[in-house]
Amino acid sequence: MVDVTLSGARSAARAVARQKVQNINAPLWRNALFVAPYLFFFVSLLVIPLFWGIWLSLHKADAFGTGRFVGIDNYLRLFRDKIFIQAIGNTFYFAFLTVPALAILGLMLALALNRKTKAAAVLRAVYFSSSVLSVTIVTLIWRIVFIGNFGLLATIYGWFGATSPAFLSDPKLAMIGIAIATIWWCIGLPMMLFLSALQQVPAEIYEAAALDNASRWRTLRYITLPSIRRTFVLVLIIQVVLQFQLFGQSKLMTLGGPNNVSKPIVFYIYEAAFTKWDLGLGAAASEVLFVLILIAAMAQYFISRRRGEEG
Repeated sequence: MVDVTLSGARSAARAVARQKVQNINAPLWRNALFVAPYLFFFVSLLVIPLFWGIWLSLHKADAFGTGRFVGIDNYLRLFRDKIFIQAIGNTFYFAFLTVPALAILGLMLALALNRKTKAAAVLRAVYFSSSVLSVTIVTLIWRIVFIGNFGLLATIYGWFGATSPAFLSDPKLAMIGIAIATIWWCIGLPMMLFLSALQQVPAEIYEAAALDNASRWRTLRYITLPSIRRTFVLVLIIQVVLQFQLFGQSKLMTLGGPNNVSKPIVFYIYEAAFTKWDLGLGAAASEVLFVLILIAAMAQYFISRRRGEEG
């Protein structure tokens, strides 16, 4: 009788414990409180502005409020505007100049500074320090370098009796000058991402390659690069998104000139929305920019992923 009572008590205790475990693991609505702050800012700062911008781009809007519904008329006005078409080309050209350079130079710096020495640590800090500067300081520095007749570059060329390139006034060189300043400014982030990826590669693999007398080139090609492939794709996508949003360097260094050759899409949006106060046109241009960034980033991701699977 006692054994029966004890076994019944044990069964009841197991049932209570099982019920507690089930209650702990059961989904509870109050757990949503942990993600509520993130969801609030995500919705208020990203989702709502996205749909508000789409809605605004379909209306005739100005500084005094939203006017009548015009459908896709703002988008038709955009693609009839030669300056906007030129701004799209300028943006793609700038991304072509900066994104590959940032990825390749960042990888080269990471490979060179991936050492446990004080000199490497100091150089990592030096190269990354430019990334913490504001766009105003960066453009001021490079205006001092590029300004004709009195700039640092003109002074160096003058030592050899030559004339320096007019990066800020030559239509063929204006975007290249902005790209040089941007690469100097942004090189720290890809370098640190590549350094982080390189430090995650197991040292045993390199030791095995050394025992097989593998050259540095073969080690780089068959061990290092395949190991950091995903980081390389990440760097490319991040830089595509960032460089498509060029604005401050262009406005502060060249004002979009000469002849609009250095005016990107964001500069066009700024002028349309906050200089001409045509908010509907500016919203339409921003939606076009969003689609272009999305397409470029996704294309880069799928192309890199397919190459990785084939390799």
